[in-house]
Amino acid sequence: MSDSSDSSDSSATVPAGPMFEMPASVPAGMRLELSRARLLPGAQEETERRMQMLHDRYEECLDTLSAERMAFEATFRRTDTDGTEWIYHLSLYGEETSGLDLSNPIDRAHQEFAMRSKEPGWEELRPVLMLAPRPMLPLLEAWARDGRLPDERGADDA
Repeated sequence: MSDSSDSSDSSATVPAGPMFEMPASVPAGMRLELSRARLLPGAQEETERRMQMLHDRYEECLDTLSAERMAFEATFRRTDTDGTEWIYHLSLYGEETSGLDLSNPIDRAHQEFAMRSKEPGWEELRPVLMLAPRPMLPLLEAWARDGRLPDERGADDA
């Protein structure tokens, strides 16, 4: 369940902004991104409603991760001393992502909330290192590549 507020960007898993080269510690075929966007003035309550909606529909959000090839995703908020509010988005995903599917009700709702609560686009921070436990790396790579784990049987296999 990735985040974007650009109506022209339907693949919100890949936020608008520079695409940095991945450091050697990020497995081939994966992207590690930390992005931030400024919240619109007065959009604090809308942002709270948005996060509550995502929590309330958490299982539905989890169901989107396979198609998005999203191995990990987290969202943070920060308020600067001058009152400027930011939302940060950390993600690890496969390069062959489908991004948000705006025909999916949860993705569409997420996008609509984003358009009402944050400035368009993202500021990207350059990744320099990724660490994950050795037993987890093959699982992360498989998920980012296939949207499922190597030992999972797909619905077509049943």
